[in-house]
Amino acid sequence: MASGKESDDVQTPSMPKNIYKDPDDGRQRFLLELEFVQCLANPTYIHYLAQNRYFEDEAFIGYLKYLQYWQRPEYVKFIMYPHCLFFLELLQNSNFRNAMAHPGSKEIAHRQQFFFWKNYRNNRLKHILPRPLPEPVAAPPAPIPPPAPLPATNVPVAASPAPVLVPVPAPAAPPASALSPMPYGLPPGPTLSKNDPRNSGIDRRKRKKEG
Repeated sequence: MASGKESDDVQTPSMPKNIYKDPDDGRQRFLLELEFVQCLANPTYIHYLAQNRYFEDEAFIGYLKYLQYWQRPEYVKFIMYPHCLFFLELLQNSNFRNAMAHPGSKEIAHRQQFFFWKNYRNNRLKHILPRPLPEPVAAPPAPIPPPAPLPATNVPVAASPAPVLVPVPAPAAPPASALSPMPYGLPPGPTLSKNDPRNSGIDRRKRKKEG
């Protein structure tokens, strides 16, 4: 009977009846974790955590591992500062956590982050914008090949035709002198025209003698 009582007294632990449930279906928890994760995008805030020895607490390191679910596609769409995910991944390394306790490491991280933001747009445009096509270069004209020699055959080659001589016209003769206005039957020698005053004087003398 004693053994029976002992077995009755020893009971298996039962699950708690009242399971905690967020009154707002986890909305407040979601917003708090989202805010904390995005604070990790600031190297100065990480330096603050290291200076206050948060990274020496195992529970806090486990919390950082738990927050890696924000890298999943269904949660990453709510992230406005994607650098926080990069630093969250680095915080999983103990060497990085220890280095961020020094102000010099904080300044280096902040400077590199600034350079990334400064050149981010230009670096993106290099891969997004289409590059112009190279201009075609005009090729130099190909040299004209010399004519191929005729093949040697036993067929006689026809003689080239003789050159044709074109007669050159003789220069035109000068025009003949104009014919004399005198009739052809008169003898050569000087003659006096009818209107010559000497002829008129001779006629008058003849008329006197006759009269």
